[in-house]
This record gives sequence, C-alpha cells and structure tokens, in this order.
Amino acid sequence: MRRESLAAPAVAHLNERQRTITLLIISVFLYWVSLYLYTPTLPTYVASKTDNLALVGVVLSMYGLWQAITRVPLGILSDWVGRRKPFILAGFLLTGLGAWMMGAASNVQWILLGRAVTGLAASTWVPLVVLFSGLFAPREAVRASALLTMVGSLARMIATGLTGTLNQVGGYALAFYLAALAGVIAFLFLLPIHEDRRAPQTPSAKGFLVLLGRRDVMVPSILSLIGQYANWGATFGFIPILAKQLGAADVLQSALVSLNIAVVTVGNLLAGTITKRVPTHRLVYISFALIGLGLAGAAWAPSLGWIFAVQVCLGLAQGIGYPVLMGLSIREVDDVERATAMGLHQAIYAVGMFAGPALSGTIASALGLRPMFALTAAACLALGLVGTRLLKKDGSA
Repeated sequence: MRRESLAAPAVAHLNERQRTITLLIISVFLYWVSLYLYTPTLPTYVASKTDNLALVGVVLSMYGLWQAITRVPLGILSDWVGRRKPFILAGFLLTGLGAWMMGAASNVQWILLGRAVTGLAASTWVPLVVLFSGLFAPREAVRASALLTMVGSLARMIATGLTGTLNQVGGYALAFYLAALAGVIAFLFLLPIHEDRRAPQTPSAKGFLVLLGRRDVMVPSILSLIGQYANWGATFGFIPILAKQLGAADVLQSALVSLNIAVVTVGNLLAGTITKRVPTHRLVYISFALIGLGLAGAAWAPSLGWIFAVQVCLGLAQGIGYPVLMGLSIREVDDVERATAMGLHQAIYAVGMFAGPALSGTIASALGLRPMFALTAAACLALGLVGTRLLKKDGSA
C-alpha cells in the first residue's frame, strides 16, 4: 500500500513533465514558423524597396542587432526573477507584431522597424532553451539543445518551403500575416504550462565577469558568432540575391532555403546521436570545414545547381556546429546562472547575425557579391579552425 502511495505522485510528476515537454515543443515549432515563414524572400522583398545593397544589409542585420543588445539583459533578468515563462510569452507576441509590421510596411524604414521587433522576439530563445533544458539532467544539456534545435529546424524547413507558394497566392504580405497568426497561436499553447519558480539570483557584476572569464563559456560562444556570421551573411542574406541573379524565382528561392534547413535538421540529428561517440571538438572542426567549402562554392558557382550544393554544405555545418556549441556553453554552469550564461552565449553569437548581413552588404557593394563570398570563406575558415583548437586545449570538448 505504501509503495502504491509513493508511486502515484511519481507517475503524476512524469506525466506532467511529458505534457510540459509536448506543449513546449508545439510552442517552439510555431514560434520558429512565425519567425521564418517570410525569410527566404525577405532579402528580395527589401531589395524591392531599395536598390542599395548596403541598406538591404542594414535592414537584415536588425534581427541580429537587437538580439545582441537584449539577450544578456534578458538572461540576467530571467535569473533574477526566477521565471522563464513570462518572458517567453511576451516574445511570442512580439514575433507576431514584427511580422505584421513588415507585411503592412509601405517603405523600407517600416520593414527595418519590424525586423528590429522580430530581433527582440528572437531573444526569447534564451529562456526557451533554459526552460527546456531544465527538464533534463545537466549531463544531457547537449542532447536537450540538439532536440530543441531539431524542432526549430523542422519548423523552419516547413515554413520556408511554403514562402514561395504563399507569395504566388497573395503576394509578399500573405506570408507575413500568417507568421503573425502563428506567433499568437504559439502564445496560446504556452499558457497552460506550469513553471516552478526558482530561487531568484540577484544580479552581480562580479558573477557576470566570472562568466566572461570562463573559457568553457566564451570559446564556444565566439565560435558560434563566427558560424552565425557566415549563416546570416550567406544563407539568409545574399545567397537569395545571387540565386535571383542566376534566374531563381520566388518558389526556387524558397526551395533553396528549405533545402538548407532540411540539411540543418539532418545535422541536428547527427549531433544529437553521435556526441557520445565522437569528440565534440571534432564535430566543430567538421562544421567549419563545411562553412569554408560552402562559401567558396558560392563565390565560384556558375549555375543554380551549384547554389543548391552550397546550401547543403552550409546547412550541414550549421546543423552540426550550432547545437554542440550551445550545449557546451552551459554544460558546466550551475542551474541558477544558466539563463545568464545562455543569454551571454546567444548575445555573442547574435553579433555574428548582425555583422554577417551588415558587413557582407558593405563588402558586396564595394567589391561585388562573389568576392564578398570568397573573403568570407577564407576568414570564417581560418578563425573557426583556430578557435576549435582553443576549444580542444581548454578541455571543454
């Protein structure tokens, strides 16, 4: 009898955990749909409002800029309050607002403002990762981040696959309005989730500086910055414009991004299944070799067929490297500081999301698209290999 009375609460706790995981996965899926349903043709949408490639790059960079600005404060605030859910709910609503603003925009300035709002919304990824990872044991941090990243990748693949068709049916605006709706539905799915409040962690400049000095946090974060620079300067930046120059219409541009994200999903699966058998620093080496190969291919590509091959290389690189580096950045961090550490990690790599399109646009305006891709390939490969060597020496991998 006593054994049964003890088992019932345990079963109830397990069921509640499974329910929470399920609702979180659905919410995360819709969240990424909201952020990516319009992304494949966003560069050409912006370019339809201006012929200045540097300005196109600035507009696209707003997404990363506002993540870089807000992710650390958001992580600190989340640890201070001891809650994740309220910040996630607010972020889901912002995804919808930003999408609606861009869809209704009459000029490039309003698109810029809407893209900035979606950058704020994307900062929600900080408490989302921490809330989800908290449902698993600390030693499972890399596996949990790989699972959540895979859900996001599936959502992005489906969303970007629909973009071209939606553009044909209702013009550019339709994808933005449906993205706004997805953000609202994600908000509704998250509402029933129960979150136990953690002990508040009072903000401490000393504690933050200690995190800044931890190589097991900083080295993976800087490597993620380099990877995101390449990803947002190429895949979500200027490869769609290069593809259009080679003859790709909206549907084909959409297919290119969907292919990239499909391969990202494959990379996520690999990262989640082989990290126990393959040293993580070796996976990071592979990801940067693929980044160099993909960007060099973009610089040389004579036809659209080569652009598809480029997207495969860059997608596999992102799929393997991103979850591994994200998991490494918080693996050894205490639970009470994890949101701050994750905020720091994501703020650092968001600098790459901002700088990728901004600097790539400036270089492309000065030298042309193909020389820009060649320079980016050389720089990202060299920096990535050096950083991975430091990761191995640090022993965190």
